[in-house]
Amino acid sequence: MSVTQRTYTSCAITDLGRFVFGRCPHPLTVGHGLEIGAGTVHPELNFTLPLMPIDKSTMPQVRSEYAAMIEDACSRAVALRVPGMVVEFELLPELTEEPQWGAEVTAILRETLDRYHDHHGLVSALRVTPNDIREFVRPPLMRSGEKWERMLESFDRCAAAGADMLAIESTGGKELHDDALIAADLPAAVFALGVLAPRDMASLWDRIVSIAADHGVTASGDSACAFANTAMVLAETRYIPRVWAALIRVMSVGRSLVAYERGAVGPGKDCAYEGPYIKAITGFPIALEGAEAACAHLSPLGNIARATADLWSNESVANIKLLGGMAPTVSLEQLAYATRLMNAASATGRELELRDLFVASDAPLDPQAHVLRPDVVLELAGQIVAEPTPYHRVRRAALATLVSLRTAYETGALSLSRPEIGWLGRLSAAAAELPEDEDQFLETMLASVDRTRVRLDEYDLGGGS
Repeated sequence: MSVTQRTYTSCAITDLGRFVFGRCPHPLTVGHGLEIGAGTVHPELNFTLPLMPIDKSTMPQVRSEYAAMIEDACSRAVALRVPGMVVEFELLPELTEEPQWGAEVTAILRETLDRYHDHHGLVSALRVTPNDIREFVRPPLMRSGEKWERMLESFDRCAAAGADMLAIESTGGKELHDDALIAADLPAAVFALGVLAPRDMASLWDRIVSIAADHGVTASGDSACAFANTAMVLAETRYIPRVWAALIRVMSVGRSLVAYERGAVGPGKDCAYEGPYIKAITGFPIALEGAEAACAHLSPLGNIARATADLWSNESVANIKLLGGMAPTVSLEQLAYATRLMNAASATGRELELRDLFVASDAPLDPQAHVLRPDVVLELAGQIVAEPTPYHRVRRAALATLVSLRTAYETGALSLSRPEIGWLGRLSAAAAELPEDEDQFLETMLASVDRTRVRLDEYDLGGGS
């Protein structure tokens, strides 16, 4: 079948007054009539198993755990009068390796959501995210082999079993990006994000969009979690500079945008903190996460991420017992109250006031928050999308973000430590050396890349591994 393709050259949102949570130019209706981006922010609950082995002998317990999680969460959603919700099922690697297992859990979630809709009027949708198991072979086979085939089968079976939306956190280019992060090697990070990852995204998303179309479901979006969230966590634990993590965040926009150019329509993934840029460029709705995602990871973005969210998520929480109840149900309640406030602001015409308070509470304190300021997003997104290729977009993201960070520091809008200021200078010098000529960049990088770490032919670059 044909794949819908787009080329973005300008932003769908250019007016700061229209760049706000709960609304976007191209809202979606999914699942049981759930409208996303049409004026209401909905919770997106993401849950996972407690620490336990997953194999044939434990699958009855796995199914029981998921059945209990969804039942309890739906019951609480009804009690809280949640106007609508998304449930995301992120498959653990074992549930993707055995596609039937993931499909069985999908069917359990589907049945419960349908029952609560029929009996209680709960409006909902189910997002299913198979794991990118390709990375468990090194160097990865990106377009062939058993892992590739099982992953695609997982998409197909989960779509058939009841998913409303398909998503992934793809990892093409990660095999080189991890080392680039630790070494603060800007050219290597640009090669991973601007050359390898987009090539993988194009072929992968052609297949995902095709599978989604075959089953009449929505191809939602991707996440640079393996790149930018890895950087965020490393920065939070002081392994890398925060300005470097902020830079990686914006540089990841170009690779995530490829999913939409190949036919994805959102909502973007919750862990894709590059989502505000995607929303600005494409006009499609996005999920985001922040303070309520502390159950999964710490971040400096707890409030500012709310500023432009259309779905508000908790990331992923294990099914363990807390004093208030099981952790997924507690997370659902936290999300319900967070979105109530956002929707009350919209209902009273004060959404921009609340948006700006979310921004002001985080933006001056960390460069990673600064690059999520809505005004900064619109400025940088416009520059990024005007570039003609993924490489040029990533290069422009690096150059423009560093200027934005330096200007914010010099004007007092952003606080930076002395070491961070030093790193800002080093990274700016490295960015200035990135050639405008993509062929020149490729020639330089291909001459130095460690071919035992990457199969270049899997990215249409030749040379094998």
